[in-house]
Amino acid sequence: MSDIDETRRLLAYLSAAAVAGGQPVHEVEADTRRIARSLGHDNLQISASPTGIVLALDSGFPATFESVNGPLRLDQSADTAAIRADVLSGATGPGEALARLSRLRSTPHRYPRGGLEIGMLCVATGIALILQPLWPSVVFAALAGQVTAQFIRFSGRWRSLATLTPFLVAFLIGLAAFAAAQAGWLSGPLRSLLPPIAVLLPGALVVTGLSELAAGAMTAGTSRLAYGSAQLLLFALGVAGAAWLLRVPSSALDNRIVNEIGPWSPIVGLLLLTAGISLMESVPPRLVPWVALILSLTLSFQVLGQSLVGSPWFGALLGSTAASLGAALVEIYRPALPRLVMFLPSFWLLVPGSLGLVSVTQLGLEPSLAGDTIAQSASVVCAIALGLFVGTSAARVVGVTRARRLELRDRRRARRSR
Repeated sequence: MSDIDETRRLLAYLSAAAVAGGQPVHEVEADTRRIARSLGHDNLQISASPTGIVLALDSGFPATFESVNGPLRLDQSADTAAIRADVLSGATGPGEALARLSRLRSTPHRYPRGGLEIGMLCVATGIALILQPLWPSVVFAALAGQVTAQFIRFSGRWRSLATLTPFLVAFLIGLAAFAAAQAGWLSGPLRSLLPPIAVLLPGALVVTGLSELAAGAMTAGTSRLAYGSAQLLLFALGVAGAAWLLRVPSSALDNRIVNEIGPWSPIVGLLLLTAGISLMESVPPRLVPWVALILSLTLSFQVLGQSLVGSPWFGALLGSTAASLGAALVEIYRPALPRLVMFLPSFWLLVPGSLGLVSVTQLGLEPSLAGDTIAQSASVVCAIALGLFVGTSAARVVGVTRARRLELRDRRRARRSR
């Protein structure tokens, strides 16, 4: 293989891995152009989409297509970021980087036994302590989360099951939640069934698609929004089917948070969420404290925004701004810490998917209750997308300023050494 072909393959692999890790396509294109310039190719032609990458090293040069084959775990995204940093710094050549990337998907899970089940127990319980802090809801989330965990495990083996997973998980857990509510064991079943399925909801997908549309990536943004909306509809159909089967009254479809545990519940929920994400996503231990830091920033600013304005949209705006800016600043000053690995878990706190599921379900079962939730859901999604843009833009300014300062410092040192 010639050096040109090797470089083109490397850039295609890196781009596909970044998209699979959840990075918006316009950011992937910008990062890939930066890597190409560091390798001596200043006129890279690239088009990224959620399903594949097409690129050529220059106008009129041979092009390469690389498909995106499913999402990456957070530890695999961290490895991708490390390879990208090594290529940019010149510490790793294209050949070695290609070899490392080819082994990426075969990287074994750090916790192969019990990581998914224990992690799901922590995640579902933690989200319940934040979304619906009632002891019956917390216990229900811990138990129902194991249903979700088994669907996650087996849907990875059977493609047909993966397609039906959103509907089946929502139907089974909705059936259990509404039945428990009718038996008097559970209050607020619609909100209580969200924590066990929150990890599957397409909130991050919808917000990423909206941010891509805002950045001008029309094809990628539209396709993500369409796919995320279809997934959300499947979840809503599952919940609505369970409610229709059990003849659930409209009073059970209320979307009010009730906290009977105490003000400490979000803190414990945050710690459990961090532990659960680390177990499920095989997060390297060195990154766990940083994931906890960004989650803490997200929750703190989200609560601050809601208390200042009294509306979820401002909390979502401040939370997403803090998450994106905080993760980006950490990466700027500590390049070995990948921004996406620290940032992506914050979507499980911002819960745009949960609000979307509630609004669509209410619209199908009790339209009179859906108006406020639909407006709230739309405002939260837009606020999160705006927060991502603000945080990323502010971090970019800081990064450019810091790079210029470092460049000036190096020039001064070079002059003194003469």
